[in-house]
Amino acid sequence: MALGASHRLQDGIDSVETMTRFALAVLALASGVYTYLGVRSILDGSATAVFFAALIYSSAVSVAIYAFWTYMARFYPHVTGASARTAMLGIMALGCVMIIAMASWLNAAALAGSAALEQHLAETVEDYTADLDRAHQNALAAQSLLPDIQRTSERFQRLSDQERESGALTGTTGAGSVVQLLGQMAAQLKELETGITASRERVTSLFDEGRAHLATMRTLVSAPGAIDPRAEQFAAEAVALTGTITSLEQTSIAASVKRAAEDLSLGFIAPVASGAEADLANRQDQVMETIRTSVAAQSKVLSEAADQILTREPVGERRFVPLSSAAAVLRYASDFIPSWAGAIAIDLLPAVLVFMLSIAHGALRRQEQKLPFAERITAAELLEALQVQRALQSSGVDIDAALAEAEAKEQSNIASFDLSGKGPRK
Repeated sequence: MALGASHRLQDGIDSVETMTRFALAVLALASGVYTYLGVRSILDGSATAVFFAALIYSSAVSVAIYAFWTYMARFYPHVTGASARTAMLGIMALGCVMIIAMASWLNAAALAGSAALEQHLAETVEDYTADLDRAHQNALAAQSLLPDIQRTSERFQRLSDQERESGALTGTTGAGSVVQLLGQMAAQLKELETGITASRERVTSLFDEGRAHLATMRTLVSAPGAIDPRAEQFAAEAVALTGTITSLEQTSIAASVKRAAEDLSLGFIAPVASGAEADLANRQDQVMETIRTSVAAQSKVLSEAADQILTREPVGERRFVPLSSAAAVLRYASDFIPSWAGAIAIDLLPAVLVFMLSIAHGALRRQEQKLPFAERITAAELLEALQVQRALQSSGVDIDAALAEAEAKEQSNIASFDLSGKGPRK
């Protein structure tokens, strides 16, 4: 029964030898094809030079993979010693690493290169969107000061009108020094309000321009067709958007608001009291001093608010870096695990065949060791033994005596081993 199983196992090993070679050839060819596609995506130069360079490299990869796994399938199953098998496993591991380094990542680039580039473009769009929003917020930060400036300007203007019509501050009607000072402060604040309002229109225009660039970039990410032309147009839009973001950063009016706020206090010019009477002139001086104090306080508040806006972190200059499909696959490898698994499996699947052959040969050896010697000897070995016997007989050697002597020596070694426990004596 063991003899039949041994023969069936040997027949099975012999029958799959051709299939093993065919499988290795097909896998090596498939890896070479995808390697060719991956190499073409990273080479620059004329079309002819790129074609031949990629073809030569992919051919070398196919030959190397086929040769390596053919050697492993031929030798590894027949290596039985522990140290020799460990050495073979080390060589196999080194070969697998080299195959992954020279072919698998290029296979992954061919399988998922376009998708990886699209992901790179999509993430770049998100980064630019965040930059545009932050630049827009920085530019509009000064707009938050507009209500306070409008309220202060209206208050000064209202006091000026009340002083002119009813003498609400000095008790004397007319357009005197107090009215002139209040009108001066209201005019300065109105000028600052006009500047902030004008900057809002510029900021809105630039923000709309930036959003238009972003919309075009998003369309390019998801548009059908080859990825390379889309990536080139995407890069052009990214450059234009960078310029828009820079212009948006420069439209912030916070620095101008700070200077204008300081000018309110430092540039305060109080007119000489115009009252003919000493009492009226004294009242005018008191009111103008109060106005000076109010202007100084308002100037401090506006200056501190502008400082808070100026301390915001500016938007850093972002430069779009185009990637090849191979570089994109490496950068976003964690997002394309199935593609990487397929690319590596094409190159390392022969290892499974090698281990299957090794297990089959090991089982065959164990089965043969259990068979009697007469059933283990092959026809060729029998013919060779007969030739040796005839050669010994022709030389005059007594074969029976030699066999008896050898058997006696073997029995003596066995007995010596049993008595000492240390093995046969020499």
